Amino acid sequence: MSPALKASVEIDPDVNERLQKLAASRHRKPDRLLNEAVRQYVEREEKRDSLLQDVRRSLDDYQATSLHVTGDEVIAWLETWGDDDEKAPPECHR
Repeated sequence: MSPALKASVEIDPDVNERLQKLAASRHRKPDRLLNEAVRQYVEREEKRDSLLQDVRRSLDDYQATSLHVTGDEVIAWLETWGDDDEKAPPECHR
């Protein structure tokens, strides 16, 4: 595991004041709130990167094969979810 990163960050005075008030109201240190905020940001951006990679792979697959389903086909399938006669997912086609 990598050693913990220690960073000095200049925070906008307005944001700093709001952070101080929030920390006081939660009886927590501001650095704990900052650590949580950074953790949430990193998790969100990792998910965004993963989604972007999935989109790129899907586009590459489509460009290589031309296989697809239409939006109408997907909507028709999704509208049956939870029904007794739920439809199977649509088949890819050219």
